[in-house]
Amino acid sequence: MAAALDETAGTLLAVWEAARERTTRLSGAQLRAVMVVEQHDGINLRRLAGQLDMLLSSASRLCDRLVAAGMLEREPGRFDRREISLHLTPEAVRLLAELRAARKDRLERVLAGMSPEGRAALSRGMAEFHEVVRRRSAPEGGWPVLQSAGEPSTEPAGDPPVARTA
Repeated sequence: MAAALDETAGTLLAVWEAARERTTRLSGAQLRAVMVVEQHDGINLRRLAGQLDMLLSSASRLCDRLVAAGMLEREPGRFDRREISLHLTPEAVRLLAELRAARKDRLERVLAGMSPEGRAALSRGMAEFHEVVRRRSAPEGGWPVLQSAGEPSTEPAGDPPVARTA
């Protein structure tokens, strides 16, 4: 079952990648960074690097390119002026909306070729899959925290909190 799902997920990613190539000139890493900033408006560079699982210097260069491309804005932090917070530009917001519309269009074309029973089974299965991952994505679980598209982040924009001992 896992092997079949892995193969199917690859097909879904190919559909998404085709939509990305059609709508944006951003690389996959750049798009991921823009999406993280969308979910965590005002995130600092250190936390962005952690979310992207990359070195701070690599995240900094990535942000330099996104600022030059008009996708991100840097702003001094509210509490510490030395800390820089990152925000999407209106161009980045527009690009993400176009990307999501293109992905939705491609998915609708695929779904139109499926039987009603197949679509219903896929919907039920994906909803259950999503719920299992959400339940297991607690911070101690080690899985990334999932959020629905457009769902605001409940995490603070600064560095993640330090674990306290009792």
